[in-house]
Amino acid sequence: MPVNQSVATFSDLTFASAFVVYFLALVLAIVYYVKHTAAVETTVEQNQSALVGAGSGGSAAGSGSSGVAADAPTADTEAASAAEKAESLEAKAQRFANMAQTMVFLGIVLHGTSLVLRGISASRFPFGNLYEYVSVITFGTMVVTALMITSRAIPALWPWVLTPVLALMFFGGTKLYAESAPLVPALQSMWYPIHVSTVVTGASICMLSGVGSLVFLFRSRFPKGKEPASFLGRVARPLPEAKVLDQIAYKTAIWALPIFGLGIALGAIWAESAWGRFWGWDPKETMSLVTWVLLAAYLHARAIPSFSRVFSAWINVVCLATMVFNLFFINMVTSGLHSYAGLN
Repeated sequence: MPVNQSVATFSDLTFASAFVVYFLALVLAIVYYVKHTAAVETTVEQNQSALVGAGSGGSAAGSGSSGVAADAPTADTEAASAAEKAESLEAKAQRFANMAQTMVFLGIVLHGTSLVLRGISASRFPFGNLYEYVSVITFGTMVVTALMITSRAIPALWPWVLTPVLALMFFGGTKLYAESAPLVPALQSMWYPIHVSTVVTGASICMLSGVGSLVFLFRSRFPKGKEPASFLGRVARPLPEAKVLDQIAYKTAIWALPIFGLGIALGAIWAESAWGRFWGWDPKETMSLVTWVLLAAYLHARAIPSFSRVFSAWINVVCLATMVFNLFFINMVTSGLHSYAGLN
């Protein structure tokens, strides 16, 4: 069927608009991050001052009650002022968090609209080349992350997720972009939407799980309440406890494993129908299996008490790296039966 170029153009515009909105959301999320860090640091300073004041008060009590009476109002006034400052900073930070969340939802709507228009323009599902595949994966990652962050109320994670998503969208929209076109003959099968949509869903969840483990490793380096005064310590302050981040990575991996595995199995069924064999050790098949095995290894290590959580998290990070490697290097450099990147 001929491609509707007008609809394809609107799809490209909404994709670009989604990128801009996500970028604005990232800026707002960073502002929230900075202001929330300032609020946390003010609270910490207030608590330290209270401890010092309590110690000074005890010494003064030993020397005379008049000293305590003179110093107490001043200490109470300073503590109240510090508490009001911390509350004010936190309220301002929360406003930026709410704005970032609103921009994210707007970006998701635009992003989804671009995919729908892309599919309508060519009368097919919108993952027929690498540009569309990257767009679908980033869209799925944003939807899953939005649901998770909204339910858990941890907006400090947005900069950690939006940064790689924007990097993927920028690379996809510039270096990997392909004009809307009908499917190549090899993809014209009933298994095409079933296999690819399942793999994309699993990969989107897997990406969030990998990012969760990466942030968990960073937070483990700087435990909650023990952050140093360095730049990295300040970056770590707004993040939730390492246990929360570990749970996010673990629970999303539980969903990613069966969905991604089902996608591989459906691909094998399609391969038998198209090529007369279920498995041929094609580069993309092989790396997809490696990614799935690493994901299974992460869940296995995570469930064994004798393995440290840091060790299992590193397995999940390697799993994320293999998925990204499979997404770009295998599609763009190697030649195989899955060479449908649409770059030529």
